[in-house]
Formats: sequence, structure tokens, C-alpha cells
Amino acid sequence: QVQLVESGGGSVQAGGSLRLSCAASYSRYCMGWFRQAPGKEREGVALIDRSGRTSYADSVKDRFTISQDRAKNTLYLQMNSLKPEDTAMYYCAANPRASCRLQFQDFNYWGQGTQVTVSS
Repeated sequence: QVQLVESGGGSVQAGGSLRLSCAASYSRYCMGWFRQAPGKEREGVALIDRSGRTSYADSVKDRFTISQDRAKNTLYLQMNSLKPEDTAMYYCAANPRASCRLQFQDFNYWGQGTQVTVSS
């Protein structure tokens, strides 16, 4: 069992930045950030695999950066140039499988989420 606790969400104006953190009890899995807006499906935002390779959704590429401090078992998501359409609950997740894809069905462990609200 992996425990994940997100923090760092909040309200910001369009063009602003936020950094999300995810404290994990174990982080040497495929780790990802997902988001879900009201009335919409959960979507993948970014992931980092066991080798440190990263992958991003097209909608956040060049604006968001996923990183990991393995010594602290902490996952980060730096979000810049935020847009109102980035407003959602953001979740940290862990996938113990060998395959590492930005598909929420592959992720077994989830945090409780942190809200990000971007106003225009």
C-alpha cells in the first residue's frame, strides 16, 4: 500500500504559477499527476517513470514540469502560465506495473487531491 498526500493547490490568476507537491510513502514506481474538472473525466497531466523519463499531456506541454526528489519521496508539479481551463482537482498517483503510461486505469494508488482554481 502506498500513501500519497498532495499539497500546494490554491487560487491564482491566469498567467500565474503554482507548485504542487505529493508526499509519498514509496515513490520508486511510475508516478503521475492527473486532474479532474467538474463534469469531466479524469485526465492525465504528466508522469515520470522509474528511470526519470517524463511525459506530458499536449495541453500542458511547455507549461508544466514534473519532477521528483527520491531522497524525500516527494513528487512535484510546477505549473506556469496557468489558464482558466487548468482549473481542476489535481491528484497524485502511483503505478507499480512495468508499463508506465498516462492512463489513469493503470494507477493503483491515489492521493485525496488538491484543488487548483485559475481565474481570468
